Order: sequence, then C-alpha cells, then structure tokens
Amino acid sequence: MRLGLMLGYWMPDPWDPTELVLEAERLGYDSVWTAEAYGSDVFSPLCWVGARTTRIRLGTGIMQMAARTPACVAMTAATIDHLSNGRLILGIGVSGPQVVEGWYGQPFPKPMGRTREFVALVREMLRRDGPVTFQGDHYQLPLRGGTGLGKPLKLIVRPRRTDIPIYLGAEGPQNVRMATEIADGWLPLFYSPFRQDVYADSLRNLKPGFDIACPVTVVIADDLASALVPVKWMLAFYIGGMGAAAKNFHLNLIGRLGFEEEAKAVQKLFLEGKRAEAVAAVPDRLADEVSLVGPPERIRDRLQVWRESPVTTILAGTRDAATLRLLAEAAL
Repeated sequence: MRLGLMLGYWMPDPWDPTELVLEAERLGYDSVWTAEAYGSDVFSPLCWVGARTTRIRLGTGIMQMAARTPACVAMTAATIDHLSNGRLILGIGVSGPQVVEGWYGQPFPKPMGRTREFVALVREMLRRDGPVTFQGDHYQLPLRGGTGLGKPLKLIVRPRRTDIPIYLGAEGPQNVRMATEIADGWLPLFYSPFRQDVYADSLRNLKPGFDIACPVTVVIADDLASALVPVKWMLAFYIGGMGAAAKNFHLNLIGRLGFEEEAKAVQKLFLEGKRAEAVAAVPDRLADEVSLVGPPERIRDRLQVWRESPVTTILAGTRDAATLRLLAEAAL
C-alpha cells in the first residue's frame, strides 16, 4: 500500500504547506494532493510545492471539469508535467449541479457522457497524433455554429509524457465502473473498508495497475470521541451543505453505506441551520469506518483492514507531521 498526503482545500485560511510536504517526501510518501471547489484553484498549490520537492508526485484531487475546457487542461497538464519532471497525476471530477451551474455557469446534465468526452479529448490532445477534430454531444472542435473560421489545431508543446495518468473522482456505482474503464485510477470520497460489498460490482473488472487512491482523515488522540469530532464535522458539511436538498450525491453515498435515515436527519438539521446538532447526529460508526482515528496502536490495528481492501493508496488527511510519521512507520 502506498501513502499520499491530502492537503485538500486551501481553507479556512491560506497557509503554506511546504514544510509538511517536504516531510512527507522525506518519509517516502508517494504523492501529495490538492482540491478545489469555489475557493483556491487546484493547480497553483501543486506548482508551489512541486517547485520545492523532487520526487513526490503531484495530484489534483479533484480538478473541477466545469472550470476548464479539455484544451486548457491538456495545456496545463503538459506544462506542469514538464516542470515537475513527470510527476503530475490529473484527478478530475464533475462535482454537483450547485457548484457547476451556480459558480462555473456550466450545464450539469448528462455528467457521465461529458466525462467520457472530456477524458477522450484530453488524451487525444496529449498524444499529438495530429490536429484535433471532435464532434461530441458536449464538446466540438472546431466549434459548430460559430464564425465558421475555427480550424483543427495540434498542441504546440511536446508533452514529456503523452500518457499522464488520469484519475476520476466518482461516487455512484455507474461512475465508479466508468472510472475503471476509461481512467488510470479512482478517487473515492468516503470509502469504508468494512463495507467492501458497496462497490464490489463496480470494481469487478479492475485493470492491472489501476490505483484506488482514497482520502482518509487521520487523527491521533487518546480519546476516541474527541478524535471523531473533526470527521463528523466534515461528514455533516458534505451531507448537509455540499449539494442541493433534493439532489445530493454525498447523501446518496452515505445511504448506500447503510446510513440512509441517519444521513437524512443530518441533512435536515444542517439545512435548518442547526450545525452543531447535525454534527452530533452523524453516527460515530460511520465516521470511524471512513477514517483512521484514536490512539496510535488503534490506528495501526485498523490500518490492517485497509490493507485487505481494494484501496491501493491511502491519502492521509492531516496537517500534523507526527501523524505522517506514524502512518509511514505503520504502512511503509
């Protein structure tokens, strides 16, 4: 099992993660990951830490597809991959309609079809086999219905790697199955190694080398209840605040994990503005299963369950160097 460092969103306040990333690289961590929604972008922090490191791979977890065209992504990926000596991992995802339509002003319907076209276009652009023409339902090159003056073009820069790995952030069973088909890896949001049956069918046909890189919040504390608090806050935020009341993919995922009624109660409290009550309503068992928390010896023991799951990379969610060291000692 590999280890990665999940820096996540640049919040609540901007901070410089360089020292933490340098420590992760020194300890043998394979990768470092950043995220974006409607705050900081996903690429700038990777460039910042990438310029200060030499080995650790640089992952976007995840890049919002609605924020950029496939051409912009291919250009950015090729550039960063050159500057980092071939260390980029391009993790992408569709997010949800609140963010896609509310912040980026892009249409959300048919996200799976859009994802297929997006990945196909980025791969074709990076291969540089010739000027790109593409006539899909979501993307057309040259654009239909414009001036009529658009012409097929080819990426000017020769990519360092034409096969930059692409991972998909996916939650629904069909999306996860698509990730195993068209991508090089899968970035789950919440995964329980104690409930492997939830995704068993979607992961039935894994390709050799397919990477399941799972973000896992890690908290060292003698008191288990205290250690679960930040995990429960995160779960309450995703269940209640990161999605529309009638269409919340995170809520649906928690339901598939076996906590449907509890998740609905959390969402109701959160939307009523009762955030502390919403956090308290998150089941301890759920929070415990999707994280690694508690005293060091408990974290070491529960790490074995993750080893026996399909997960191949744990992306540790922490800003604590001591926690990075504990995981490295236990896993590497």
